[in-house]
Amino acid sequence: MELLQVIFLGIVQGLGEFLPISSSAHLILIPYLFNFDLGMSDSSKLAFDVALHFGTLIAVLFVFYKDWIKMFQGVYNKLIHKQESTENKMFWYLVIATIPGALVGFLFEDTIEEVFRNSPLIIAISLAVMGILLYAADKWALKHYESKETNFEKLGLKETLIIGCSQAFAVIPGFSRSGTTLLTGRLLGVSREAAAKFTFLLSVPIIAGAAAVNIPDLTMSSEVIIGVITAAVVGVLAIKFLLNYIKTKGFAIFAYYRVIFAIIIIIKVIIS
Repeated sequence: MELLQVIFLGIVQGLGEFLPISSSAHLILIPYLFNFDLGMSDSSKLAFDVALHFGTLIAVLFVFYKDWIKMFQGVYNKLIHKQESTENKMFWYLVIATIPGALVGFLFEDTIEEVFRNSPLIIAISLAVMGILLYAADKWALKHYESKETNFEKLGLKETLIIGCSQAFAVIPGFSRSGTTLLTGRLLGVSREAAAKFTFLLSVPIIAGAAAVNIPDLTMSSEVIIGVITAAVVGVLAIKFLLNYIKTKGFAIFAYYRVIFAIIIIIKVIIS
């Protein structure tokens, strides 16, 4: 694998994990589109993808480390001092919301590998459909909820559990973990900022679990380390960009991008 390809894929992962454009789809479609020869077996390619995801895990921990410290303090205070807190509640909501996606990934990983990862056409269609749904959900939420949107501190078990269940669809490349959770959050009346923050925090256990399972298949090298560092740095920038961007703007730009990119892939599939 060439160094420039590694850096490029690290950038793709750093952007795609946190922007609602599907990092897993891009890590499959970019090599397909540009005919990258990664020189890896299928299991090693998947492990390399997970290594890049580990880079974005570092990014989200870096940006939200104060939130995680507060949540662990909240759990400690609840267990030792019987003190209730929003931080303790949110920690357990994240644990509960992680379970559906983890179960689906564990039970259907082999089927997903066979059906979806080797079909650029299906992935492209998933990209376009999810982009359109995200755009429509955001517009609907603005009209339906107006000033009654739920902020991060007011998130309840119902919202977080449903968002966690929706994350299970992200095992299909193209749906996008951030895309599905943001879409679900908006349909439930969760504000853009709250949905994005919960989505980012929710990524920590699911990425950590995937890394623990697949990293043993990866041969460590300087290229892999560079890819992880690249994904981490770009991931930090992507998180900060999205949190600022959605304060005043919606998800239209990401929907347009997903549809355009999907069309490009479909064209290549047709002419190949």
